Amino acid sequence: MPVTEVTTDPEALTMTLIADFAAPVERLWQVFTDPRQLERFWGPPGWPATFTEFGLTPGGRARYHMTSPRGEKSHGAWEFLSIDEPSGFEVLDGFVDENGEPQEGMPPAMRMTFAFESTPDGSRLRNVTHFTSAEALDAVVAMGAVEGSTMALNQLDRVLAGLREYAQGKGTRTEILDDTHVRITRLIDDPIDLVWRAHQEPELLKKWMLGPDGWRMSLCEVDPAVGGRYRYEWEPVTPDAGERFGFDGETLLSEPPRRAVTTEHMTGTDFPSTLNDLSLEEEDGATLVTVLIEYPDSQTRDAVLATGMTEGMEASYARLESVLAGDAATR
Repeated sequence: MPVTEVTTDPEALTMTLIADFAAPVERLWQVFTDPRQLERFWGPPGWPATFTEFGLTPGGRARYHMTSPRGEKSHGAWEFLSIDEPSGFEVLDGFVDENGEPQEGMPPAMRMTFAFESTPDGSRLRNVTHFTSAEALDAVVAMGAVEGSTMALNQLDRVLAGLREYAQGKGTRTEILDDTHVRITRLIDDPIDLVWRAHQEPELLKKWMLGPDGWRMSLCEVDPAVGGRYRYEWEPVTPDAGERFGFDGETLLSEPPRRAVTTEHMTGTDFPSTLNDLSLEEEDGATLVTVLIEYPDSQTRDAVLATGMTEGMEASYARLESVLAGDAATR
């Protein structure tokens, strides 16, 4: 993982994050000063960032918000204090409301420096946040700043490398992020609009979301609108291959063609639901599918992973590529 150290200093009133990357300083500068690239990693998993303003000049301002799986928004703003391309920049980073005004009850704006330096293997980021008081430092740490910053910056490798280099040929990958969160990634060599349709339209879902060979989707009902419900059922092709089963849930968030968040519950059981956060990123005609799954506890997480979930998803995604290739050929 890129982040190698996060430390707090109560006497100096600072939090320092250090991360190393296999990319030159110029590339690191580029991703931190291009809002479209920056928003691909600035928010931690489950809270992606959207930059709505980005005035990269001394005295200029950037505004962004991070959106939770349930649609809540956390707003922030930067005021650029100094810029030294490509070595770094300095901002005032503050919590703001939806109108860009300082948010009541939150710590005051913090001075934050981003320094990029060359290393024998690429480059290093040294990010230092300066707080106005020990109380402000403690409050931000208690809000999960150390964990959130670490998870956010650990997403930067795939942006620096490019999606094809990062994921091509590696199949479906499963990463355990913590006790309740698992991240699944798979590159699909098709544009984002097609991949989005394949996750939303029943006639396409029934062609690929089948898991291992020997199963068919006998029921596929989808209302992709927020508050809408879906229901899937599968049955074996031959009666002795297994028992019929299904999932149902509700759409909590829909931002076509990039993000959809749903609950998932095994139909007919009292098992707890999971939260499935699907996000799509396109680059060079390929789309990275990321599914962030939130489990109720580590025991449920481990039980689901032990079922061979990763292998079943890989079989489905490989089938998806074939379906989309055939769909494109008929256009």
